[in-house]
Amino acid sequence: MGLEVYWTEFAEKELEKIFDYYYEKVSYNFAKKITNGIYKEALKLEKQPEIGQIEDLLKGRKKRFRYLVFKNYKLIYWINNFESRIEIYDVFDTRQNPAKVKRNE
Repeated sequence: MGLEVYWTEFAEKELEKIFDYYYEKVSYNFAKKITNGIYKEALKLEKQPEIGQIEDLLKGRKKRFRYLVFKNYKLIYWINNFESRIEIYDVFDTRQNPAKVKRNE
């Protein structure tokens, strides 16, 4: 049995911001398509939690962060073995300055 995917409040808010941006700038359908794609990408982690690469920019932290990429977005997560789940920590737009990935400290 795979691990449950859990979205942190911060990650959920980032996903909402992505939806709101594309809803305003493009269309509802496009916003839904992008956010659904990000969500479905995260579901891959249920069966293969270590599929993502180690996030080098967050190496100095106690948690071992990994990431998956969907289009221009990094889904940053860590495997919480204590809670038996994968925690989506952030959804980061890779077109931003990479140093901003540390904003959720």
